[in-house]
Amino acid sequence: MLVPIAWELRMDAFETVVSEILWQKGYWIQTSLKVELTKDDKLAINRPSSPRWEIDVVGYSGKRNELLIVECKSYLDSLGVQYRAFDGTDLKIASRFKLFNDTSLRDVVTGRLRQQLVERGLIREDPVIKLALACGKIVREKDRLLLKEHFERNGWLLWDEVWLKENLERMSKGGYENSSVAVVAKLLLRK
Repeated sequence: MLVPIAWELRMDAFETVVSEILWQKGYWIQTSLKVELTKDDKLAINRPSSPRWEIDVVGYSGKRNELLIVECKSYLDSLGVQYRAFDGTDLKIASRFKLFNDTSLRDVVTGRLRQQLVERGLIREDPVIKLALACGKIVREKDRLLLKEHFERNGWLLWDEVWLKENLERMSKGGYENSSVAVVAKLLLRK
């Protein structure tokens, strides 16, 4: 049975936007990458029956030997990202950001991902690993400031709607790219 191409190639629209921006910045990109956790890994993270861990967007720069692990949360038609998801006061909301809020999980997943990619010859040994959150909306300016401070303290990257708009604006001014994101950026943002 043939599957329609649109179904085969379907990926999260927000992840596509983030991926295209990172591609323009010189990163090789993989979306929905599955991290192959071992039984010992699953026990170490207290999730013995966990399936493979999935990362929204992985970016790699060979020039910088930098590996980006990106969690994408559009939240375009919702309240937005809240600081209380990261400060330990709201465990329910915090559970949406597991890699940021669970040190053991983060260490195991990033370590296994690095090993998996090195063994496959996709990245060089000992890359600089950076965790990033790409979000389409932050609830309030106060939350934005607190989140920026929190992310800087932890060495993480926070890419909010300001970052997205700046990068889409830059993309709209560039040469023609045969990508939906670049074309829409040109249609909407080019003056």
